[in-house]
Amino acid sequence: MVSGSGVFSSKAEGKMAAAESDRNASSALCTEFVNFSARDTASRWLAANNLQQEVYHHLAEYVPRILCLGLSGGSREEQREELACQLLLFAPLEWLLLGEDPSTGLVPLQKKNLSSPLCGHVFKVGEPTYSCRECAADPTCVLCMQCFLSSMHKDHRYRMTTSGGGGFCDCGDAEAWKMGPYCQNHTPVGSSKATEEDPVAQLHPDMVARGYSIFSIILKYAVDMLTWDQENQLPAGLEPLEKADSYYCMLFNDEVHTYEQVIYTLQKAVNCSQKEAVAFATTVDRDGRKCVRYGDFQFCDQAKSVIVRNTSRQSKPLRVHVMHSSVVAHQCFALKALSWLGQIIQYSDGLRRILCQVCLQRIPGREDSSLIDCLMLNDSKMWKGARNTYHQLLMNSLLMDLKYKKIFAIQFAKNYRRLQTDYMEDDHDRLVSVTSLSVQLFTVPTMARMLMVEENLMTTIIRTFVDHLRHRDPQGRFQFDRYTAQQAFKFGRVQSLIGDLKYVLISPPPEWSDQLRNKFLEGFDAFLDLLKCMQGMDPVMRQVGQHIEMEPEWEAAFTLQMKLTHIIYMIQEWCSTDELVLIQAYKKCLSALSHCLGGLPDGDQPISLSLAGHSVDTFRYQVSQEKVSIHLPVCRLLAGLHVLLSRTEVASRVPEQLPLSELCPHLLIELPLRCLVLCAQVHAGMWRRNGFSLINQIYYYHNVKCRVEMFDKDIVMLQAGASMMDPNHFLMIVLSRFELFHIFSSTDIRKRYREANKDLVQQNTLIEEMLHLIIMIVGERYVVGVGQVEPLDEVRREIIHQLSIRPMAHSELVKALPENGNKETGLERVIDSVASFKKPGVTGRGLYELRPEWNKHFNLYYHHYSRADQSKAEEAQRKLRRQNGEDTALPPPLPPPLCPLFASLVNLLQCDVLLAVQGAVLQWAVEPSGGSWTESMLQRVLHLVGMALLEEQHQLENSSTDDDVTFNYASRITRQHTHTHTRPGEAPSTSGSVLALLESLQNTPHLEAHKDMITWILKMVGSIKTIRERTSSTSSITISLGQGLGETVRDKDKAERKRKAEMARLRREKIMAQMSEMQKHFISENKELFQQSMEELEASSSAAEYSSHSSELTCTSQVCVGPWRMGRSERRQLVVCILCQEEQDVRGHGRAMVLAAFIQRSTVLSKNRSRNLPVPEHYNPLFMHPDLSLGIHTASCGHIMHATCWQRYFEAVQLKEQRRQQRLRVHTSYDVENGEFLCPLCECLSNTVIPLLPHASPPDHSVEHPSLEAWLKTTNQQIAVLHSAHRKQSDGASGWVEPVAPKGFKVTFTPQSPFSNSISEMINTFSMSAYKVGLKVDPNEQDPRVPVLSWSTCAYTIQSIENLLMDEKKPLFGSLPCRQDDCLSSLTRFSAACWTSAPLTTVHAHFIRLLSVLVPDSQVEDAPCILSVDMFHLLVYGVLSYSSLHCLEQSGRSSVDSGHLHLLQLITVAHLVQILLTSTTEDQSMDEDTEVSEEQELTCQLYRSLSQHLGSVLPEVSSGWQLWSCVKAAIMPFLRTAALFFHYLNSAVPPADLMVEGPGQWEALCSYLSLPSNLLLLHQDHHTLLEPLIHRWCCHPGVRQNLQGGGVIVRFPRESNRLINLPEDYSVLINQASSFTCPRSGGDKSRAPTLCLVCGSMLCSQSYCCQMEVEGEDVGACTAHTFTCGAGIGLFLRVRESQVLFVAGKTKGCFYPPPYLDDYGETDQGLKRGNPLHLCLERYRKIERLWRQHGIAEVIGHAQEANQTLVAIDWQHL
Repeated sequence: MVSGSGVFSSKAEGKMAAAESDRNASSALCTEFVNFSARDTASRWLAANNLQQEVYHHLAEYVPRILCLGLSGGSREEQREELACQLLLFAPLEWLLLGEDPSTGLVPLQKKNLSSPLCGHVFKVGEPTYSCRECAADPTCVLCMQCFLSSMHKDHRYRMTTSGGGGFCDCGDAEAWKMGPYCQNHTPVGSSKATEEDPVAQLHPDMVARGYSIFSIILKYAVDMLTWDQENQLPAGLEPLEKADSYYCMLFNDEVHTYEQVIYTLQKAVNCSQKEAVAFATTVDRDGRKCVRYGDFQFCDQAKSVIVRNTSRQSKPLRVHVMHSSVVAHQCFALKALSWLGQIIQYSDGLRRILCQVCLQRIPGREDSSLIDCLMLNDSKMWKGARNTYHQLLMNSLLMDLKYKKIFAIQFAKNYRRLQTDYMEDDHDRLVSVTSLSVQLFTVPTMARMLMVEENLMTTIIRTFVDHLRHRDPQGRFQFDRYTAQQAFKFGRVQSLIGDLKYVLISPPPEWSDQLRNKFLEGFDAFLDLLKCMQGMDPVMRQVGQHIEMEPEWEAAFTLQMKLTHIIYMIQEWCSTDELVLIQAYKKCLSALSHCLGGLPDGDQPISLSLAGHSVDTFRYQVSQEKVSIHLPVCRLLAGLHVLLSRTEVASRVPEQLPLSELCPHLLIELPLRCLVLCAQVHAGMWRRNGFSLINQIYYYHNVKCRVEMFDKDIVMLQAGASMMDPNHFLMIVLSRFELFHIFSSTDIRKRYREANKDLVQQNTLIEEMLHLIIMIVGERYVVGVGQVEPLDEVRREIIHQLSIRPMAHSELVKALPENGNKETGLERVIDSVASFKKPGVTGRGLYELRPEWNKHFNLYYHHYSRADQSKAEEAQRKLRRQNGEDTALPPPLPPPLCPLFASLVNLLQCDVLLAVQGAVLQWAVEPSGGSWTESMLQRVLHLVGMALLEEQHQLENSSTDDDVTFNYASRITRQHTHTHTRPGEAPSTSGSVLALLESLQNTPHLEAHKDMITWILKMVGSIKTIRERTSSTSSITISLGQGLGETVRDKDKAERKRKAEMARLRREKIMAQMSEMQKHFISENKELFQQSMEELEASSSAAEYSSHSSELTCTSQVCVGPWRMGRSERRQLVVCILCQEEQDVRGHGRAMVLAAFIQRSTVLSKNRSRNLPVPEHYNPLFMHPDLSLGIHTASCGHIMHATCWQRYFEAVQLKEQRRQQRLRVHTSYDVENGEFLCPLCECLSNTVIPLLPHASPPDHSVEHPSLEAWLKTTNQQIAVLHSAHRKQSDGASGWVEPVAPKGFKVTFTPQSPFSNSISEMINTFSMSAYKVGLKVDPNEQDPRVPVLSWSTCAYTIQSIENLLMDEKKPLFGSLPCRQDDCLSSLTRFSAACWTSAPLTTVHAHFIRLLSVLVPDSQVEDAPCILSVDMFHLLVYGVLSYSSLHCLEQSGRSSVDSGHLHLLQLITVAHLVQILLTSTTEDQSMDEDTEVSEEQELTCQLYRSLSQHLGSVLPEVSSGWQLWSCVKAAIMPFLRTAALFFHYLNSAVPPADLMVEGPGQWEALCSYLSLPSNLLLLHQDHHTLLEPLIHRWCCHPGVRQNLQGGGVIVRFPRESNRLINLPEDYSVLINQASSFTCPRSGGDKSRAPTLCLVCGSMLCSQSYCCQMEVEGEDVGACTAHTFTCGAGIGLFLRVRESQVLFVAGKTKGCFYPPPYLDDYGETDQGLKRGNPLHLCLERYRKIERLWRQHGIAEVIGHAQEANQTLVAIDWQHL
């Protein structure tokens, strides 16, 4: 116990002593500040013999005294350090370098400097970068925003992305751009000689010498310090004068531990708060290290041991060092020194070059290395901040000087292998590794080729790559199975080497040197070694009997394949540019393949196959029984090179140089054929027991990312093999590998049915797949080199076939096309010729549709179709043909001619084996029997027949004589087989030729679907015969006969179609007649029912007509307030409950009916977002400020239920929720604890119910209507009586003179509740919801504020709806959707009734206070001034609370309506005064009326009297016309909201003028509210009464204070709030966001900058640094912002993701499509595609409308219901 406290006290003393000595040191430093002279120090150094020693001595003295004095003390401490470093350390260096005062010496240096053509702007994280898709040499060539906007590329097709940080702008680099390398700012001026001059020669020789010395000393110092690995010692010459016992516990970053782990550990280790731990963790993550404790050695070491102990359990521990403070100080200064060097060289290219020379100078004693090598080779040992600083210096110096860039590149290439090995061991991101500089060096084509020749770079990269993948199987192939996490991490890192190789190969050389050839071929050898390791990897064996136990690893191999796809493509491109290289590469590849095939079991059981009179020797191999692999890269590379031989015509020009005779076609086709058979067998379901890994492999084999170098190349290889073999032999081998040979070689084909073959379905699928393969081998000619086509033809064909499935968006098409190494698909160059673009609406995206003239190019068996695609495309095409009235045959399109090397492929179509196969299938079709053949098999055979006929027709049409045509398929299928008995292996005799079989199939009923195709084939045969006859004899009769034959067939066909159509029509008519008869029968049986409903319908329509007529007649008589108001004729209100479907009358004493509703706080109308939210306990909501800073909005979906039904439903929801919470710990889209539920019918989010109440009773016309004066007098008397009654209750004293009560006014009267218990209960329910949501407090029925909040939500909802109607220019009445209409109607009637459930005295007190604003009352203290009250809220509260006063009036002589009217008149006058006091009348240049109207006269009069009351506070106004127009516009919203309110309160029918937009609104409004259309008459008529009131209003001290600038003055009419204006071009936003720094972590770039669309604030979202505490919980910046800006609702734009984020409260949110679209009408969430984005105003307005309609919470609710993954996101952390 004692010893423990002793240790602690000594530690505390240690800390205090350290702090004390620091304080003394800093005060001593201050005195030195004043006395220090940089100039004298510099001259002393200049005179010294050993400059390095002097400088080191100075640094040793000052650095530990300036930097690192305890844990960082905030920004002031940093400023002090910066200032001290500049004055005491850098100033002498600058004096020494320049030989004069730096402030004057640097300017001339900069002036003399030539402006560099290189931009060199280094990108910040998240900054926008632009790459021109037409001119960039490769996708890594990018421009910064400034250069892009002033370059020619802004009018080209470009790609916009956000930078990951670290790269720089390539403007000015001529090699990076095919054209336009310079923007306007960087266009070089003057001759090229100037640029070749050595910039050092421009400087004074003395300065050059001093520059060398200073740069060498400082750079060496920095390198020594940054690569220093001792924690307690310093390099020689830097030892401190006296060594204090002050240490730092330094924590380093790694990529293994999470934020949470680090924060938790720090809290335990250094005993800090969570906030401090978060700050430490963010700094460690940002800078790579942070000192977490300062004190003596023991104090720091203790923290280190805790950290190590706590983090070493799961993984390697966090790296922590205890370092002496002087070491840390020197390391910090080393970073500052490097930054200083970077700044100094910006002034002069001469200085830059000196620094480059110093960097690359060999260090004496270490022959092979320079200072920069030291840094590079120690890169992985440094922390993040140090790496970033020196990388930045490299970019500013070596990479900006083209001469030294090359020297540096050579050094980089020399060290390449070691740097990469270090990177593999390191765990930091590639962005902060020196290896990431490869993109700056290897992408320069000349430099890449130089490094390839001089440093053998290509071979180095490939060999390094192969060495790092060490896991091999016994055959030497890569083996990825069961990777550990560590190996998987390494595999991820090793892929960066492939990226480097891609940079090197990205642009093929324009001309070759012998050296380049040799080095490239050496690299090619290395690459073949890599491919050999992949050839045959991950082999699979078919599982029989038992399912595979563990899914084998397959993803790594495919990842490798995908990464290498572009490399393989680029290597082929390089080969294609030089004949010698191509021939050598072809030979090397062939020998590599022979080496791989050496292992094939060709010695195993040779067998001989014979069929159709041909025989071939091969060996026995069954895919279904042996090992087979899908990875054959060597084979596929050979196929690619083989195509190049054809494309470059090398094969036809110099065949003697090629080893074509060595090729054994049997072996060439073997492996690809196995692969394709494997796919066929998987389709046929023979490999089901091999699990999902094989299905995934087959999927990727065909997928667009891999197929170019996998599936497509296998087809090419088979085409190459087939073109070199006898076609019959080729097909026999194919049949044998498909394991179908026995079927087609059996003596009796028909025997197949009789064998009880259980795998018949699988066999059928295999036959289909085999036929499909033959179609592909013969028909796929769109590869340049196989067919005579252009590269774009291939892309065009791909697009045609994609669009044949359905219209597609641009992004879908891009995904469906393979990208080349430059990320281009060639789509844009052909799309407009084949498709037309349809623009999108407010939702959806733009679509491309295929132009009709391209439909003839559709090929049903297009090789890139999946099965699903094929059936969709077939259906779509047949449908299209039917619509166009054509037959539904889908014949093969005419293929392009083959290249000479592949010309013999066509013979496959007419060889005997294929004819035998076709004959067999047709034979099965003629004699159908159970399951022995399929329609798709027949369809494929017909397609093959069609292809052969097209080929023959094409040859006939393009040949001069008959003898040239070698193709005679038509005659071969016409010939009858003559042999009756067959020789062994020959095709068995069928009942007739192929043609005869087709003719017999033509009219078979079960082949209706194929009839059109067979007809087309027969027609083709006819026309081919005709052509042959025409060429053989010149008579023209045969032609017409031939055509006639075709015609008659066609006519017959047409007649047949017509007959069928006619029958179908008759059948339809018959059915329609039957239906009509049944309807009549039903109506006659239910006559009474129909009669009744018809009468009702007529009645209602006539009523509507009458009401419209009467409204036209008596427009003036329609009034909604006052004793003359027009009530609705008493109509029953019948409603139906959505839960029990019962009808119910709405009556005051009936069963309660309720409307599902949602209440929320709102700031949508707020004019003052800076106002803090009120403290609920002390807030009095009775007076709403005109800035409407916080309101309560109610919305409803309009669905009605019985109160009891709703209660049962809600209880069930609660129970379900309790059960769910025990099972799952996630949120739902609604929060039951806060009373939320989903409407049972439409699933709309709701949190309360509004009771439905009956309409207001019609006015009583029998009572008299007192004047305003009389009414005010009576009301004042009533209030006096209430005051006195209240005093009696509270004081009990009787010393007061009791006021005289008006006749019939009974204070003690208790009115009867007009509602049944269930309705009263529901009134209470809604009142409590409004109270709970509005104040954010727990329910309390005794709180006097309850009724006020109910009135408040009524007033605010009406205001927000009127505001919307006004902005959308819709009429005030009749244009609301019925859900809003029902909501307002029931809400207003509820508000009118809610006083019945509150104590009368409470409501009286409210009314007295409210009236005191208008009629000052001595009994009421601190009444607000007229400028701080919203008049519409005052009107609603006043009218609704007046009922409580009026109910005590028992004389029956006065009507409540006259009270309403007088309140309206008084408040209107008050509002007029309010408007005039706040009006600002700018001179509007409109034609003023010459004569002054009465309105203008009276307005001026009122304004003058206000000026008298207030003196000089109000400005002078000259024009009455202007004042009146200003008043008229300003009071309009008030009149409109009042009209809505009284319309719903009194159920008054609105006048016709207010049901439409147009003139006459003002008069109609005034008469509807029974106000004079000249409102100022209100003031004029009651002048004597109102004048003293107005005087009292103006004399309120608040008025003068407000007008003189003591608060926010709200001007009328209040402008509608809109979302912020967004820039049209999205990159402007990205640019803003990239310069936004996190407000809390000193100048750090924010990772997820997020823009609030409501107020325009930029926030640092989704990060620990900006979390805040809201209601006792840590939430992210966005969530915290919603509580101040949007009362819990937020709309944000996540700039880097181009995503709109909606947030409601802490647990709810969803993503919404952004309003930015590319030119193809698509959003780009995540900025993955990089197309330029522009603002779509319609979509932005839609988001704005959602916000203004208070629909955000509803959208979130629906989104979360539809997508459960959204519920699981922690929205509060965003």
